[in-house]
Amino acid sequence: MPPLILHPFNERVSPATLMENSKAALMLSGLIPSEGIDREELKRRLLTGRHAEIRMLYFLGKDVFRWIGQCIEIAERTPGLESTGVKRQSFAGLLTARPPAPVREKLIRWGVADYPAVFARAISLNTLFAEPPEFHALAEDFLRYYHGSASLLYQAFLDSEPHRAIDGKYFQFELYASGEYTKLLETQWSGE
Repeated sequence: MPPLILHPFNERVSPATLMENSKAALMLSGLIPSEGIDREELKRRLLTGRHAEIRMLYFLGKDVFRWIGQCIEIAERTPGLESTGVKRQSFAGLLTARPPAPVREKLIRWGVADYPAVFARAISLNTLFAEPPEFHALAEDFLRYYHGSASLLYQAFLDSEPHRAIDGKYFQFELYASGEYTKLLETQWSGE
């Protein structure tokens, strides 16, 4: 299978902003002290951070669907595989539930321990939105609780078409950050 190449997000969202989101969520739920910050400011931080998460997941989903499309093209041209029931959902399940061991290990090294949920949310948000959603277009409840909605939407995507479950033992692929892949190509082209 082709490599899955993940591109950087052009959202200019700092890790500090995402940390503020997490901290605001804990403060609003009373799990840590609010440090004198009023509830409206905490809510603003939470919703702004969640919006940034949704947009980042949307762009990740674009990369995943680009890869799924490439995989489908290969499956359709592979004798004996084109009629086995391998569909888009098969490759989504491969990525979220049964990736090759080196891919799973790399994601964990990158600090993405809950990669099944991350990729499932990315897929679902990309099926929901044609463009990255603007803040004003999203309801507050969706911003607060999109995780559950995204999980349900991912399951609906999987259930939308009968498909064969596939496993990373038989469908090998590699995972790269785009900069990492560019360096790999440069090295190969220079003959080093």
